[in-house]
Amino acid sequence: MIIRGDEPEQIRLIKKLYKPGNYFMQGNEALSYGALFAGCRFYAGYPITPSSEIAETMARELPKLGGYYLQMEDEIGSIAAMVGASWTGFKVMTATAGPGFSLMQENLGYAVMTETPLVLVDVQRSGPSTGQATKGAQGDFFQARWGTHGDHPIVALSPTSGQDAFWEVIRAFNIAERLRTPVVVLFDGVLAHTRELVKIPDVEEVEITYRKLPANEEEAKLPFGDPHGDGVPPMPLFGHGYFTHVTGSTHKENGLRDVYTPEVHDKLVRRIHRKIEQNRHVYEKYEEHFTDDAEILVVSWGVTARPALGAVLKAREEGIKAGLFVPKTVHPFPGERMRELGKKVRAVLVAEMNLGQMIIEVERYLNDDVLLKGVNKIGGVPLTVEEILREIRGVA
Repeated sequence: MIIRGDEPEQIRLIKKLYKPGNYFMQGNEALSYGALFAGCRFYAGYPITPSSEIAETMARELPKLGGYYLQMEDEIGSIAAMVGASWTGFKVMTATAGPGFSLMQENLGYAVMTETPLVLVDVQRSGPSTGQATKGAQGDFFQARWGTHGDHPIVALSPTSGQDAFWEVIRAFNIAERLRTPVVVLFDGVLAHTRELVKIPDVEEVEITYRKLPANEEEAKLPFGDPHGDGVPPMPLFGHGYFTHVTGSTHKENGLRDVYTPEVHDKLVRRIHRKIEQNRHVYEKYEEHFTDDAEILVVSWGVTARPALGAVLKAREEGIKAGLFVPKTVHPFPGERMRELGKKVRAVLVAEMNLGQMIIEVERYLNDDVLLKGVNKIGGVPLTVEEILREIRGVA
């Protein structure tokens, strides 16, 4: 479902505007077209390198589909506008980079607490602070998880190519709608500006999801209840005649504030966690290469997963039993699968464009007898096949 009640017309427009086929495009462009196919019809943003091509593409294409592009004064206003538009029924997205991602953290927490479906793309660049504005990095792994304050769950995905970005942003929208939650997409400046082959499918091949709406007036009166037992409340939309109160303060099932009763806060926050934890099947995803017989396991994500696979292939040509594990959903981390793989290998190398972030998650799931080592590089230049291969050889 693209926009509830308007699917046939939207499908007709997409078929007319975007012919299926192979295209040569930037990762940022591929991600943008994925968002359009997923049904995104509202984008509020502020341009920032290296994400600006996403804003440019959405500004050009959204009006053709009856959508809205809103240029905001800053990143704080951008995510606030997204929250408002989502409550009227739009599928919404913004894109930013490190400094803008920092500014969005308070309202990201607001979206978690108000259970507002939205997609936030962070095209990671080299930091801290302004850093290397035009250079890619993978330094926001833990900012995506813990950037906003308080006990909160988050779902974060990480594509490994332009083609992958097209499909992963569609998956991000489906997760956001299915679980009524914000979803972060951790892209990076290298993939964002890499031009490569991207296959655009027929829109009718794309499976898309729309949020659960109230079945009746009684459900609409409890916008933060759990009538179906899956932790995900139906979402009464503004402009549909419902009396709906939305606040980032602790609230009861009817949405009204109650910041004094410990049990109300406990019940609300635990349910928000539970709806993520008990629905792992909705979002958990990873790729494996040669893990059946691997003795040395490389773990990587995002852009670094590409040279990591090249290194594993070359290592196997040399007779080294290497394998690769690539979490596509990086938060919540696929810890149980990591634990299973860790029991079968004698060494784990974690390759990433930072000084060691995912490796901290990996370490939580390994036994002490497994050698764990980071393969790290910063400065805006990705790790190469040879650099990762050298570390595999060293361990072997």
